[in-house]
Amino acid sequence: MAALVKAINTKIRSNAVLDYVCSTHFWGPVSNFGIPVAAVMDTQKSPDLISGKMTLALVIYSATFMRYSLAVTPKNYLLFGCHFINEGAQLTQGYRFLQWHNWGGKEKADLAGAVDASVDKAKELEAKVKSSVSK
Repeated sequence: MAALVKAINTKIRSNAVLDYVCSTHFWGPVSNFGIPVAAVMDTQKSPDLISGKMTLALVIYSATFMRYSLAVTPKNYLLFGCHFINEGAQLTQGYRFLQWHNWGGKEKADLAGAVDASVDKAKELEAKVKSSVSK
């Protein structure tokens, strides 16, 4: 049995592609790609759901691991790409958080809601007036 395992390991290590696919240099970033996928999908959600502290933590985390992925030997470009995408998504979320909470985004949304409600009310009144006039 040990000889079979050794033979399989030798076969895997002799093929560069198989050697890479069977390494942590490949599976670490692949398993980590759930984070940037979720972050990109979250950019479509309402900005009032964003946690500023968590977003800042993820910005620092991704920047740190972008640096780490290029500091190891051999360089791990797949890990770099994973954290590069996450960094962009988290910076986008950070901007959306600041826009919503600090730069008047919440007030603009409230104002837009009030305007829409006023327009709806005006249309209702117009319909009532037209029905009264036609009688």
